[in-house]
Amino acid sequence: MTLRPTDSSSLLIDGKLVPGSGGTFDVINPATEEVLGAAADATSADMDAAIAAARRAFDDTTWSRDHAFRARCLRQLRDALLAHIEEFREITIAEVGAPRFFTSGPQLEGPVADLGYFAGLADSYSWAQDLGVSTTMGIKSHRRVLKEAVGVVGAITPWNFPHQINFAKLGPALAAGNTVVLKPAPDTPWCAALVGTLIAQETDFPPGVVNIVTSSDHALGAQLSTDPRVDLVSFTGSTATGKAVMTAAAQTLKKVFLELGGKSAFIVLDDADLAGACGMAAFTVSTHAGQGCALTTRLLVPREKYDEAVEATAKALRGLPAGDPNEPGTICGPIISARQRERVEAYLRLAVEEGGTIVVGGGRPSNHERGFFIEPTLVSGLDNSARVAREEIFGPVLVIIPHDGDDDAIRIANDSPYGLSGSVWGTDPARVQHVVEGVRTGTLGVNGGIWYAADAPFGGYKQSGIGREMGVAGFEEYLETKLVAEPAS
Repeated sequence: MTLRPTDSSSLLIDGKLVPGSGGTFDVINPATEEVLGAAADATSADMDAAIAAARRAFDDTTWSRDHAFRARCLRQLRDALLAHIEEFREITIAEVGAPRFFTSGPQLEGPVADLGYFAGLADSYSWAQDLGVSTTMGIKSHRRVLKEAVGVVGAITPWNFPHQINFAKLGPALAAGNTVVLKPAPDTPWCAALVGTLIAQETDFPPGVVNIVTSSDHALGAQLSTDPRVDLVSFTGSTATGKAVMTAAAQTLKKVFLELGGKSAFIVLDDADLAGACGMAAFTVSTHAGQGCALTTRLLVPREKYDEAVEATAKALRGLPAGDPNEPGTICGPIISARQRERVEAYLRLAVEEGGTIVVGGGRPSNHERGFFIEPTLVSGLDNSARVAREEIFGPVLVIIPHDGDDDAIRIANDSPYGLSGSVWGTDPARVQHVVEGVRTGTLGVNGGIWYAADAPFGGYKQSGIGREMGVAGFEEYLETKLVAEPAS
């Protein structure tokens, strides 16, 4: 079977590929502004049917108790994706605007491989723990702790890393024995819809276990949050929307997992290789046009080396121009949409209004008449109180801020409502460790260390979210704990 864009114009509901009751909506290539094709546009009635199917599949089948079968289905999905990896690659570049080089890692191939990790957890996880015998009020009881699936999971995902985030929810939720209704972002519906095609045609997933509902209507995500048949909502997106999801979910007291925004700090200590660190900071913020919640967007450098750091970072950014994501050397592709580009441009105007200087970048590249491009941008002359230093921009915009030593760098890094990720560069292990222990954030890379992996838990402190995704910790977000006590002689 060869996957084509026309295969992505259906919903997956109760094991069947069906049209959306709302017709279709256009899918736009952010690098060219051209219409790629159409995606199925679901309505509230379609979402209701998907939730009902997931509920039946959980309540009326053995899916949640057959660990080996779940592992087999997940491996089938992984293998089907691998068999179609080049088709997925081209669709991902076109729909997401993801640079081609990035599809060999976290934009495609990495997340596909991660499904194998979660299949392995379904096989190897300790589903029962023996607590032994205790005596309470003269009664001996033998106790066991059982781990069981939560039930129906509503997964709401964004557009920036669709495969990584879709599979980071589908993988552990399904391995744990849940059924899932996935609502992907309307900007990137094909990446999810094509997975639905493979599930329906090339795997043994029972009807209703996985349901994929694409729609132009954001309200369908809210429907997952409020429906009492949904037991857990797993959401990745903005902090503002995450708060709305949490409020809506509270009406039925369902479990909530939230992976939200970030304004992560890249801390350079005074004993670090300044040029190397600033070059890596520039590369990071340019990657995928800065459209990543965990990308470091505040560069904290020693005050006495500030001017040198500005120069080194600007030089690196000039070598990372925004360009065609199809080109192998492109690091910074397009912004996802015209609306999002306008949002980034509003922040660039604000940076100047706040007294900052656009050192490099700050506009649309002159060599691209079409496409939602923004040049990688460095803003200097601001402190951490500026809005562009505190709010998530979601574009290739780096704010460089001076610090007065290690403790001051920790203070500035922590002076944020967010705590998702970060980076530390220095040569003295004791000083680096002091910073690692001081910064309140969910992940930290030291001197270029990469924290992304299937077995590594990811999530944030403060308003960057609740819970962890990936790893055993992410798998256990989708489990309930049951204590069983029986008479013991």
